[in-house]
Amino acid sequence: MKSAPRPLVLSYSGCSTCKKALKWLASKGVDAQVRAIVEEPPTRAELEQWIPKSGKPVKKWLNTSGLSYRALGKEKLDAASETEVKKLLAADGKLVKRPVLVAGSTVLVGFKEDEWAAAFR
Repeated sequence: MKSAPRPLVLSYSGCSTCKKALKWLASKGVDAQVRAIVEEPPTRAELEQWIPKSGKPVKKWLNTSGLSYRALGKEKLDAASETEVKKLLAADGKLVKRPVLVAGSTVLVGFKEDEWAAAFR
């Protein structure tokens, strides 16, 4: 029997929410693979798979409190097409809301303990 792949967490070391999520995973005994989101943002191909699995529209993947978001401007991002937003997300990990959890067919954006708990039931 093949074991499930390790959950993947895209995280930023300076992000308190990411630290909280990783601590929560460790407390549950979940051995997750951690990928630095700034150095290795999600690829266009990953986003094409993950966004539909997350059940969230692409604009809910934007880190609206980050410097990258403010630099681009809300108006520009509101006017951007889905394709343009995916291109921007793949180019700048700081633009992506984090952490991102990929566990099998489950993809979660941001850390809500109840959602994460449900993913590991």
